[in-house]
Amino acid sequence: MKRLATLTLCLLISVTAHAERADRDKPMLLEANRASLDDAKKIQILEGDVLITKGTMTLKADRVVITEDQYGFQKGTAFSGKGGLARFRQKRDGKEEYVEGEGERIEYNTNTEVVELFHRAWVKSGEDQVKGDYIWYDAVSEKYLVTAGETLNPKGPPGRVRAVIQPKGKDSETKPAPRGERLELKGAGNLSGQGAQ
Repeated sequence: MKRLATLTLCLLISVTAHAERADRDKPMLLEANRASLDDAKKIQILEGDVLITKGTMTLKADRVVITEDQYGFQKGTAFSGKGGLARFRQKRDGKEEYVEGEGERIEYNTNTEVVELFHRAWVKSGEDQVKGDYIWYDAVSEKYLVTAGETLNPKGPPGRVRAVIQPKGKDSETKPAPRGERLELKGAGNLSGQGAQ
Protein backbone atom coordinates (compact mmCIF):
# COMPACT_ATOMS: atom_id res chain seq x y z
CA MET A 1 0.00 0.00 0.00
CA LYS A 2 2.95 2.36 0.67
CA ARG A 3 4.17 1.95 -2.94
CA LEU A 4 0.64 2.60 -4.15
CA ALA A 5 0.54 5.87 -2.20
CA THR A 6 3.93 6.94 -3.60
CA LEU A 7 2.91 6.34 -7.20
CA THR A 8 -0.46 8.01 -6.70
CA LEU A 9 1.35 11.03 -5.23
CA CYS A 10 3.10 11.61 -8.55
CA LEU A 11 -0.28 11.61 -10.26
CA LEU A 12 -1.73 14.31 -8.07
CA ILE A 13 1.15 16.61 -7.12
CA SER A 14 0.37 19.24 -9.75
CA VAL A 15 -3.04 19.49 -11.31
CA THR A 16 -2.21 23.09 -12.17
CA ALA A 17 0.84 25.35 -12.04
CA HIS A 18 -1.04 27.54 -9.56
CA ALA A 19 -1.73 24.67 -7.15
CA GLU A 20 -1.11 25.25 -3.48
CA ARG A 21 2.64 24.66 -3.02
CA ALA A 22 2.20 23.59 0.61
CA ASP A 23 0.21 20.56 -0.60
CA ARG A 24 3.44 18.92 -1.79
CA ASP A 25 4.55 18.45 1.82
CA LYS A 26 1.21 17.13 3.09
CA PRO A 27 0.47 13.45 3.68
CA MET A 28 -1.77 11.66 1.19
CA LEU A 29 -4.90 9.82 2.26
CA LEU A 30 -6.24 7.13 -0.08
CA GLU A 31 -9.69 5.66 0.39
CA ALA A 32 -11.39 3.07 -1.80
CA ASN A 33 -13.47 -0.09 -1.51
CA ARG A 34 -10.67 -2.08 -3.22
CA ALA A 35 -7.01 -1.54 -4.11
CA SER A 36 -4.76 -3.77 -6.22
CA LEU A 37 -1.11 -3.50 -7.18
CA ASP A 38 0.81 -5.31 -9.91
CA ASP A 39 4.53 -4.50 -9.51
CA ALA A 40 5.53 -6.53 -12.58
CA LYS A 41 3.19 -4.62 -14.91
CA LYS A 42 3.52 -1.38 -12.91
CA ILE A 43 -0.23 -0.89 -12.60
CA GLN A 44 -2.17 0.25 -9.52
CA ILE A 45 -5.97 0.21 -9.41
CA LEU A 46 -8.25 1.85 -6.83
CA GLU A 47 -11.94 0.99 -7.15
CA GLY A 48 -15.23 1.93 -5.54
CA ASP A 49 -15.89 5.36 -4.07
CA VAL A 50 -12.28 6.46 -4.51
CA LEU A 51 -11.27 9.54 -2.54
CA ILE A 52 -7.70 10.82 -2.66
CA THR A 53 -6.81 13.78 -0.42
CA LYS A 54 -3.50 15.62 -0.16
CA GLY A 55 -3.60 18.98 1.62
CA THR A 56 -6.18 21.12 -0.18
CA MET A 57 -6.36 18.73 -3.16
CA THR A 58 -9.15 16.18 -3.46
CA LEU A 59 -9.93 13.72 -6.24
CA LYS A 60 -13.17 11.74 -6.30
CA ALA A 61 -13.86 8.98 -8.79
CA ASP A 62 -15.38 5.55 -9.11
CA ARG A 63 -12.07 4.08 -10.30
CA VAL A 64 -8.46 5.29 -10.63
CA VAL A 65 -5.85 3.43 -12.70
CA ILE A 66 -2.18 4.43 -12.48
CA THR A 67 0.46 3.09 -14.90
CA GLU A 68 4.20 3.72 -14.89
CA ASP A 69 6.43 3.80 -17.96
CA GLN A 70 10.02 2.54 -18.25
CA TYR A 71 11.37 5.96 -17.21
CA GLY A 72 9.30 6.15 -14.02
CA PHE A 73 6.69 8.62 -15.28
CA GLN A 74 3.12 7.90 -14.24
CA LYS A 75 -0.12 8.36 -16.08
CA GLY A 76 -3.25 8.35 -13.97
CA THR A 77 -6.78 7.95 -15.24
CA ALA A 78 -9.82 8.65 -13.04
CA PHE A 79 -13.15 7.26 -14.19
CA SER A 80 -16.68 8.21 -13.21
CA GLY A 81 -19.32 5.58 -12.66
CA LYS A 82 -23.02 5.17 -13.42
CA GLY A 83 -23.65 8.54 -15.05
CA GLY A 84 -21.59 10.52 -12.52
CA LEU A 85 -18.43 12.54 -13.07
CA ALA A 86 -14.87 12.27 -11.75
CA ARG A 87 -13.99 15.43 -9.81
CA PHE A 88 -10.87 17.26 -8.64
CA ARG A 89 -10.44 20.38 -6.51
CA GLN A 90 -7.33 22.22 -5.26
CA LYS A 91 -6.59 25.60 -3.69
CA ARG A 92 -4.58 28.04 -5.81
CA ASP A 93 -1.24 29.08 -4.38
CA GLY A 94 -1.40 32.33 -2.40
CA LYS A 95 -5.07 32.96 -3.17
CA GLU A 96 -8.37 32.14 -1.55
CA GLU A 97 -9.53 30.55 -4.81
CA TYR A 98 -9.84 26.97 -5.98
CA VAL A 99 -9.26 25.23 -9.29
CA GLU A 100 -11.82 22.52 -9.79
CA GLY A 101 -13.05 20.38 -12.62
CA GLU A 102 -15.19 17.45 -13.65
CA GLY A 103 -15.36 14.98 -16.48
CA GLU A 104 -16.44 11.44 -17.20
CA ARG A 105 -12.71 10.68 -17.37
CA ILE A 106 -9.71 12.70 -16.12
CA GLU A 107 -6.16 11.85 -17.24
CA TYR A 108 -2.90 13.27 -15.91
CA ASN A 109 0.60 12.59 -17.26
CA THR A 110 3.51 13.35 -14.89
CA ASN A 111 5.97 13.58 -17.80
CA THR A 112 4.15 16.30 -19.74
CA GLU A 113 2.15 17.77 -16.81
CA VAL A 114 -0.91 17.77 -19.03
CA VAL A 115 -4.41 17.25 -17.62
CA GLU A 116 -7.16 16.04 -19.96
CA LEU A 117 -10.86 15.96 -19.12
CA PHE A 118 -13.24 14.00 -21.35
CA HIS A 119 -17.02 14.29 -21.91
CA ARG A 120 -19.23 16.72 -20.00
CA ALA A 121 -15.98 18.41 -18.94
CA TRP A 122 -15.56 21.72 -17.16
CA VAL A 123 -12.77 23.51 -15.33
CA LYS A 124 -13.26 26.50 -13.04
CA SER A 125 -10.45 28.70 -11.70
CA GLY A 126 -11.69 31.43 -9.39
CA GLU A 127 -14.68 32.88 -11.25
CA ASP A 128 -13.42 31.88 -14.73
CA GLN A 129 -14.89 28.72 -16.21
CA VAL A 130 -14.63 26.68 -19.42
CA LYS A 131 -16.93 23.89 -20.55
CA GLY A 132 -16.72 21.48 -23.43
CA ASP A 133 -16.66 17.84 -24.42
CA TYR A 134 -12.85 17.76 -24.12
CA ILE A 135 -10.47 20.02 -22.16
CA TRP A 136 -6.68 19.84 -22.48
CA TYR A 137 -4.69 21.87 -19.94
CA ASP A 138 -0.91 22.28 -19.88
CA ALA A 139 0.11 23.08 -16.30
CA VAL A 140 3.56 24.31 -17.36
CA SER A 141 2.52 26.83 -20.02
CA GLU A 142 -0.94 27.42 -18.49
CA LYS A 143 -2.65 26.92 -21.87
CA TYR A 144 -6.10 25.47 -22.51
CA LEU A 145 -7.60 23.72 -25.50
CA VAL A 146 -11.34 23.17 -25.31
CA THR A 147 -13.41 21.40 -27.95
CA ALA A 148 -17.13 20.86 -28.32
CA GLY A 149 -18.62 17.44 -28.80
CA GLU A 150 -20.96 16.35 -31.49
CA THR A 151 -24.59 16.93 -30.70
CA LEU A 152 -26.70 13.87 -29.89
CA ASN A 153 -29.51 15.28 -32.02
CA PRO A 154 -28.39 15.25 -35.70
CA LYS A 155 -31.00 17.90 -36.55
CA GLY A 156 -29.98 20.12 -33.63
CA PRO A 157 -27.30 22.80 -33.50
CA PRO A 158 -23.68 21.66 -33.31
CA GLY A 159 -22.03 21.34 -29.91
CA ARG A 160 -20.33 24.47 -28.63
CA VAL A 161 -17.60 25.45 -26.19
CA ARG A 162 -18.61 27.80 -23.40
CA ALA A 163 -16.25 30.06 -21.44
CA VAL A 164 -16.82 32.73 -18.81
CA ILE A 165 -13.76 34.97 -18.32
CA GLN A 166 -13.92 37.67 -15.66
CA PRO A 167 -12.36 41.11 -16.26
CA LYS A 168 -8.93 41.69 -14.78
CA GLY A 169 -8.89 43.25 -11.31
CA LYS A 170 -7.33 46.48 -10.11
CA ASP A 171 -3.93 44.78 -9.82
CA SER A 172 -3.79 44.05 -13.54
CA GLU A 173 -0.72 45.31 -15.43
CA THR A 174 -2.88 46.44 -18.34
CA LYS A 175 -4.99 49.41 -17.27
CA PRO A 176 -7.06 51.57 -19.59
CA ALA A 177 -5.99 55.18 -19.98
CA PRO A 178 -8.14 57.61 -17.99
CA ARG A 179 -10.73 59.38 -20.12
CA GLY A 180 -9.39 62.43 -21.93
CA GLU A 181 -5.70 61.42 -21.64
CA ARG A 182 -3.53 60.28 -24.52
CA LEU A 183 -2.87 56.56 -24.66
CA GLU A 184 0.82 55.84 -25.24
CA LEU A 185 1.92 52.68 -27.00
CA LYS A 186 5.09 51.21 -25.55
CA GLY A 187 7.59 49.23 -27.59
CA ALA A 188 6.78 51.04 -30.81
CA GLY A 189 9.57 53.66 -30.68
CA ASN A 190 10.72 52.96 -34.24
CA LEU A 191 7.24 53.85 -35.51
CA SER A 192 6.93 57.27 -33.85
CA GLY A 193 5.91 59.94 -36.29
CA GLN A 194 4.53 57.47 -38.84
CA GLY A 195 0.82 57.97 -39.21
CA ALA A 196 0.57 60.04 -36.00
CA GLN A 197 -1.75 63.01 -36.24
